Amino acid sequence: MNVRRSAAALATVVTVLAAAPAVAAGPSPAPSTAIPAGLYGTADPTYDGVWRQSLALLAQDAVGVEPAEKAVAWLVGQQCADGAFAAFRADPAKACDAKVMVDTNSTAAAVQALASDGRGDSAVAKAVTWLKSVQNRDGGWGYSPGGASDANSTSVVIGALTEAGVPVPNLRKDGASPYDALRKLALPCDGGADAGAFAYQPDKKGRLAANADATAAAVLGLSGESLTGSRQDTADAPASCEKSGDDPLRVADNGAAWLARAMAKTGHLTTALPGAAPQPDYGNTADAIVALSSLGLHEQAAKPLRWLETHSTSWAARSGPAAYAQLVFVATTAKGADVHDFGGQDLVALLDATGPTPRATDEPRSSGADEKSASDDNGGSLNVTWTIVGALLLVAIVAAVLIARSRKRGRRT
Repeated sequence: MNVRRSAAALATVVTVLAAAPAVAAGPSPAPSTAIPAGLYGTADPTYDGVWRQSLALLAQDAVGVEPAEKAVAWLVGQQCADGAFAAFRADPAKACDAKVMVDTNSTAAAVQALASDGRGDSAVAKAVTWLKSVQNRDGGWGYSPGGASDANSTSVVIGALTEAGVPVPNLRKDGASPYDALRKLALPCDGGADAGAFAYQPDKKGRLAANADATAAAVLGLSGESLTGSRQDTADAPASCEKSGDDPLRVADNGAAWLARAMAKTGHLTTALPGAAPQPDYGNTADAIVALSSLGLHEQAAKPLRWLETHSTSWAARSGPAAYAQLVFVATTAKGADVHDFGGQDLVALLDATGPTPRATDEPRSSGADEKSASDDNGGSLNVTWTIVGALLLVAIVAAVLIARSRKRGRRT
C-alpha cells in the first residue's frame, strides 16, 4: 500500500487517490493540528495518522524492535466504540458519531499492527467484528463501509483477518469469499500486455484497467500476507499468465508476473498524473518488491531492489515514517537486502527516530496497552490452569502457522 493511500479518507476523492500511484513527496505543510504524544512523524496526521502509526509499529515488529508503550496506547486510543478506526481523531476522548469517517483501511492496518504487537487484544477483537460486519455481498470490502469493493481495501482486510487468526477462505457473504472479490478484479490472461494485472475497481462500464498499486496489494492479499509480506524460498517465475480456476495463489502468480514485466526495463514503476511528466513511483515500487519477494520471485525483484536502494533516500526522508516502514518491509522480504544498510542507511534507526523511543530490552512490559491486570480472586491454581491452557494454545497456533507456511512453500518447489 502506498504512503499516501490513507489520505483517501475524504470520501469524495477516495477512488481517485486510491488509484493514483505515489510520487516523491514535496515539503510537508505545517500541521493543521497538534502532533499528539506517541504518534510517529511530524506531518499533519489528519488523513494518515492511524495508517502511518500502524505501518511504523509493523515495521518495528518485523525487525524485532518493541514499540514504546505510549505508541501502542495512542493507536488503541484512536478506536471507536464499535471497533472501527478513522484516519485520525484529534480528540479521542470524544465519542465517535456519524460525522467521524471510519474506514476499512485504517481499521485493517491497526488490526495488523496490534495483532502483531500483542498488546491490544481487545481492540483487535472489536475491530475484527466490525470488519466482518461491513463485508460486501461480493466477499470484498470498499474503503468506506458499504462502498464498492476494491482490490486495495479487500487485500489489507485479508491481511488483518489473517493476522488476527480468522480463516479467510471460510469468511463468506452470500456465498462469496474475499478471494472471489479479488479474482473478479484480475485482468484475464487474454488481456494482452496487461494480462494478470489487477484493477482497483471496474469503471462505470465494468471495464478493468491495470493498476500497479492494486496489483501489488492483491498479490499479497491472495497470498494471505499482511502489509509486511514475508521472505519466501526462491521459486520459479510463471512462464506466462495461466487460467487460475479457484486457486488464489495462481491468480497471485499472474499478478506478480505482470509486476515483474512492468519493472523489467527501468527497475521501477512510474506514474503519470494528469498534466505532469512521468515520474518514478517509489511507494508502488517498494510494494511491488514486497509482493514479488513474498512469492519467492527474488530474481525478478533484484533489479527493482537495487534501484530502490539507490534512489529512495530523499523520498523516504520527505515522506516520513510510513515510507521508512515500506522500505523496512522491502529489506526484510527481499533476498540480499539489509535493513541496517539499505543504500547506506540504517532503516531501523531512521524509523525509530520519527517517534517515541522504543522499549528497551530490559524495560518491564505491561500486559497490554488497553488491558487492565486481572486480580486473582481464585488463588494460585487459577493462574496455573490458565498458564497451561495458554501454553497449549500457543503450541497449536505455532504449529498451524508452520504447517501453512510449509504448504505454501511446498507448492512453489
